[in-house]
Amino acid sequence: MELKFVDPRALKENPDKARRSKSSPQADALLLATIRAVGIVQPPVVAPETEGGNGYVIDAGHRRVKQAIAAGLEEIAVLVIERAEDGGAMRSLAETLAHEQLNPVDQWRAIERLVALGWTEEAIAVALALHLRQIRKLRLLANVLPAMLDQMAKGDMPNESQLRTIASASLDEQKEVWKKHKPSKADPQVSWWSVAQGLTRTRMYARDASFGDDLAQAYGIAWVEDLFAPADEDSRYTTDVEAFLGAQQEWMANNLPKRGTIVEAGQWGEPKLPPKASRVYGKPAKSDCTAMYLDRDGKVQSVHYRMPEPKKAKSKDGSGSGAADADDAGIVSKQRPDVTRKGVEMIGDYRTDALHEALARAPIEDDTLMALLVLALAARNISIQSGASDDVYGFARMDRHAVRLVDEDGKLAHDVETLRGAARSALIDALSARENRTDSGIVARIAGAAIGADNFLPNMGTEDFLSRLSRPALEASCKDTPVLPRARVKDTRAALVEHFREGHFVHPSALFAPDKARVSSWLTGYAATGEDDPADQVEHPQAADTADGVELANEQPFREAAE
Repeated sequence: MELKFVDPRALKENPDKARRSKSSPQADALLLATIRAVGIVQPPVVAPETEGGNGYVIDAGHRRVKQAIAAGLEEIAVLVIERAEDGGAMRSLAETLAHEQLNPVDQWRAIERLVALGWTEEAIAVALALHLRQIRKLRLLANVLPAMLDQMAKGDMPNESQLRTIASASLDEQKEVWKKHKPSKADPQVSWWSVAQGLTRTRMYARDASFGDDLAQAYGIAWVEDLFAPADEDSRYTTDVEAFLGAQQEWMANNLPKRGTIVEAGQWGEPKLPPKASRVYGKPAKSDCTAMYLDRDGKVQSVHYRMPEPKKAKSKDGSGSGAADADDAGIVSKQRPDVTRKGVEMIGDYRTDALHEALARAPIEDDTLMALLVLALAARNISIQSGASDDVYGFARMDRHAVRLVDEDGKLAHDVETLRGAARSALIDALSARENRTDSGIVARIAGAAIGADNFLPNMGTEDFLSRLSRPALEASCKDTPVLPRARVKDTRAALVEHFREGHFVHPSALFAPDKARVSSWLTGYAATGEDDPADQVEHPQAADTADGVELANEQPFREAAE
């Protein structure tokens, strides 16, 4: 065995070579670039020609010889060995099978060695015919947990995006996530997507920061360079979102204009302006205000808005002249009620459903049932007309319950159970606590309290209902619960919703029992005025003045009192 220098064009191909298929253009380009940069690292193996020839036949290294010719080399080093009996066929196959491409981890270690020796990333990329991006991608492995590197060395590599996410996390974070997703005997493959998801953190970029280095240092923000960002932009970022937003907030507080305020951003990133404020899209006036806020990317944004002019208080004579301004007059803005109008309507629906369910299922004594029927006929939503009128609105919907109690001859024929069922159904149709024309008024409240309809009220500890309460009412709902009021109303509401998710909450204003003052007013307003004749006690004093003379005595005053 000896080393010689020969012209590569004089070497002959071995007819028994193992590799017959053509190599890829990318592999040939890589080999050509390497030869041009550093020459042939491993000399091809050749053997003397047989049958009197004085040339050499290639045993191993056909591609190296071919690319050396393409590189224009006049002379290369070859290793001359004795000619094998099989013409080098076995040696060619064994050498081809023994070749294995470096795994990415070994490639990275080799690149790091070259960098330590003074090679630049650009020079390495040219020498290995690799894209500069690929070199930088491999260098990300320097930030990867060693246990993950061992898995990647087996050929189980994440894609570029996943590798960037993993490399941007700290080793402690990688270690925690790796415990959950490391391979097992049953599943030797790693779900790099799950690993990357576990390490994904929101990035806040320096180019979006309004604050300077002083605030960044005060909040402990350390910028990290994004190696894959375009070279012409500031690619520094931080994953400490809390510190970034805190620095932005402090910058806004320190740089508020004269008529400026800091507001929150809504669900879609829009600023939440003060109530009654109208946004100014054109050139703002001197009296307009400025609202500063952080959008969904953490950038400081500002908009202008205009508040309506305060109303002037009227003087005693009704004119606006001479009246003081609203501020001077001491006008106080209207305070929000504990329960909004929509909340009151929801309570009405809750009460009605609970009342109907109680009437259908709750135990009711017969005397109570008859008393309830009398109450139902006095309800606001029941209209009873005399025979002088063709309007039978009040009776029409009761007919379907009455027919259950009458036989074909027009006689009452029923058992007690049928009577009870008809009475319950009629009460369900008559009584309502809804906030519309079907409202039965106070009688529905009295009826519900009598039969325990409070037990049928639904859980009101939901986002839909609690959002209808004012701050004081919401904080009052925290009583007798481990929930403490928060600084923000929505946080208090969310905590209550979570607490009552498996429990049952009924707001005190939804209970059926009416207050004593209202009951007393109702009893006083509808008490009988006569003492002798019961028929006279029913007639209204003004009944004789009505157009038809048959209007119900208690209809009009009841409606007025209820309203």
